Amino acid sequence: MQKIKGTLIPIGGNEDKGIEADEMYTLEFIDEGILFHVVREAGGVDANIVVIPTASSIPVEVGENYLTAFSTLGCKNIDVLDIRSKEDSETEDAINLIKNANCVMFSGGDQSKITDKIGGTTIHTILAERYKNEDGFVIAGTSAGAMAMANEMIAGGSASESFIKGAVNMYKGLSLIPELIIDTHFIRRGRFGRQSEAVAKFPYLTGIGLAEDTGMIIKNGNNCTVIGSGMVIVFDGSTLTHNNEKILKEGTPMTMANMTVHVLSNGDQYDIRNRSVSVLPIEAPFI
Repeated sequence: MQKIKGTLIPIGGNEDKGIEADEMYTLEFIDEGILFHVVREAGGVDANIVVIPTASSIPVEVGENYLTAFSTLGCKNIDVLDIRSKEDSETEDAINLIKNANCVMFSGGDQSKITDKIGGTTIHTILAERYKNEDGFVIAGTSAGAMAMANEMIAGGSASESFIKGAVNMYKGLSLIPELIIDTHFIRRGRFGRQSEAVAKFPYLTGIGLAEDTGMIIKNGNNCTVIGSGMVIVFDGSTLTHNNEKILKEGTPMTMANMTVHVLSNGDQYDIRNRSVSVLPIEAPFI
């Protein structure tokens, strides 16, 4: 197995962007916020950061929000790459921006737009190759941008019909980290059921449910460290002793027995390959 050299940072959505009026919140954003971690992993404030708001229905406004957020952190080299078609992904300007970026940040919105307009294009190939082969190269994504990192990608589904077969819709993602299925806004939108069904469909994969303003720094395609103010829920289907997903009709309640679930928070670590958890001691500082 090829060793991955780059870094992924999937984020659960609604991350702090440092736009609170209160100075205290701005200082916390600069010193502790998720985007601070993104900048640090990319090499600091001189890093070339490219924001891709393709998933969003309001890409111009979203791009401006990230320009403001990264500028607040002291970043000097920020570009917004507004891709709205596969043709946009093949332009010389787009390719050069991706070739020269230290960090690429995908916004939230509709994750299917990312795979439809970027998947299989030249910039997708460059992103995947740089992530595999370059130390310090960072791909970050929030909400839809995080979910698109997987191969088996959650494309939608009802949280209100939890644990009913058919509550989750799957699609193909960018396959940057094919070992995971990633869901976002996890606590606030009650997505436990649809992630459970996704893991029932693909029990050899690990499900990751990211709360808002919470993310994971994933090094070497394996070593995960939780960042942010909320929780990460890990679903390990490898321990299932009963899983009737394949035989059920759509709309039927599901049965899953002995799935392993971990609840992790800031500073805790997860080893994807070994499916093991390392939890910080209670007295450890917030990172």
